[in-house]
Amino acid sequence: MANLKPCLFRCCVLVCVVCTVAVLCVWIASLSGTTCPSGSFRRAAVSADSQRCSDIGRLMLQQGGSAVDGTIAALLCTSLVNPQSMGIGGGSIVTIRDKTGRVKVYNFRETVPQSFKPNLLDDCPITFSPSLGSQWIGVPGELRGYQALHEKYGKLPWAKLFEPTIKLAREGFPLPQYLGDLLSVPLVKGIVEPSSLCSLQVMCKKNNTVLSQGDTLKFSKLAETMQTVADHGAEAFYTGKIGQDLIQDIKEQGGTLTMEDLNSFKVRVEDAWTVPLGNTKIHIPPPPAGGAMLGFVLGLMKEFSLTPNDLKGEQKIQIYHLYIEALKFANGGKRNIRDPVFKTNKSAEHLIDPSFIKRIKEMISDRAHEKSYYDNIQPPPDQVGTTHVSVMDEEGLVVSATSTINQLFGGAIYSPQTGIILNNELADFCGRADSVRAGEQPPSSMTPAILELESGGLLVIGGSGGSMILSAVASSLINHLWLGMSLKDAIAAPIVYVDANNDVNFELGFDETVREDLMGLGHKVGTWPYFLNVVNGLEKDKGCIVAVSDKRKFGASSGY
Repeated sequence: MANLKPCLFRCCVLVCVVCTVAVLCVWIASLSGTTCPSGSFRRAAVSADSQRCSDIGRLMLQQGGSAVDGTIAALLCTSLVNPQSMGIGGGSIVTIRDKTGRVKVYNFRETVPQSFKPNLLDDCPITFSPSLGSQWIGVPGELRGYQALHEKYGKLPWAKLFEPTIKLAREGFPLPQYLGDLLSVPLVKGIVEPSSLCSLQVMCKKNNTVLSQGDTLKFSKLAETMQTVADHGAEAFYTGKIGQDLIQDIKEQGGTLTMEDLNSFKVRVEDAWTVPLGNTKIHIPPPPAGGAMLGFVLGLMKEFSLTPNDLKGEQKIQIYHLYIEALKFANGGKRNIRDPVFKTNKSAEHLIDPSFIKRIKEMISDRAHEKSYYDNIQPPPDQVGTTHVSVMDEEGLVVSATSTINQLFGGAIYSPQTGIILNNELADFCGRADSVRAGEQPPSSMTPAILELESGGLLVIGGSGGSMILSAVASSLINHLWLGMSLKDAIAAPIVYVDANNDVNFELGFDETVREDLMGLGHKVGTWPYFLNVVNGLEKDKGCIVAVSDKRKFGASSGY
């Protein structure tokens, strides 16, 4: 017995040591983030359209940058990787939440120049087609917006945000798969090959045919422009030689922009609109952004008390019927989205008013109706384009940024002296306005959103795809918030798109049985061929960040 006591003592000590080591391992693992699920991050994350640009955004965060620094760097990168979608010749809408919970919207989307083509709207296409030409160019706001964001929230030096993209532009990189696939589409080739994007060999080979897989993408002139902006700030664009060269190139192609237009561009900073969705709140950009449309659709669908069980059997058909009806009513309200700076008889506030939403709910029956039932006003033409980036940093700053040059490659106007691809933003007035006024921002489908979840977590989300932004973002949120899907599955699920004719279009992979039953309820099938909808989002809950970049554009998120 005497010999047993020391043995028992040693065993007890050993057990205590093992337990202590185990506790320390769990604690260290929690600090390092290894307890988060695979593919998620503990401290910060970026969801952009490509792995390359998500990585560049993450690099800024790892070097002590803020979410704004990461956003600007990721967007600059995207202007090279997906130049058909956005660039410094365009504009953005950014929703930003600081660590105190205040949510602001920075709107630096393009505006109508002081001088523009008389009867411009007579040039609007009647059917889906690109709006090409210099008459559609709006005053670019991108760089002045970056400047305003960086002055308020930036932590890294301005020039550092440009370094990775300038290096890429100078040295070149393999043509991204998504851009290569896009350039092979006859519609896109028809935009690029007749333009200076081809003749100056930006998007084309020496034989004046578009680049293809295996080719190198290089932006030598744009690299020079970005270097000057990095060294001297955004004013090098708005008041300096870059702006002068840009205006000269635009005028030589028949455009009306002037240096005064560039000098006078101002960034709008305003409070986000907030829409309650039960115990969740969504913060959205006000008009002329598309936030009101998203708030309307989600507010209406919230009225139906959706649950994961609604994806089973007959209920699934009913849920999609309700959603399609919501999108049709949203189509009817699009002409209410106008620039509030200019007094008009159009207003969008009623779209997120609970009493209006309840009235629309009562109008939804078990059958589809003729177009006039939803609104007598013709919805605007269908369009495609844009990009989105979602970013969270370690200190609680959250950014949801949607950026655009409007349609694919804008209006196919390229500035040879600066390397900038210009926007065709004024085409967004087509079908939505009867007049155009100097300084006005066109209405937009862009809706970068931030949600404060019932659990206390945050969800940052937004999309691209022009007219499909509403369908893509709304379905992702409905799938995730109420139908029980993970964020990844919610974004990946095939969407339903209601076009300008209120015809219902189904993305490849949509449930054929549900599709056929919906037709039995009176919905008409459309023939929309271009599903370019892309959603990128982040969700932080219980200390972990789930980051999702849409695989439709071969996107991938990055974080740590």
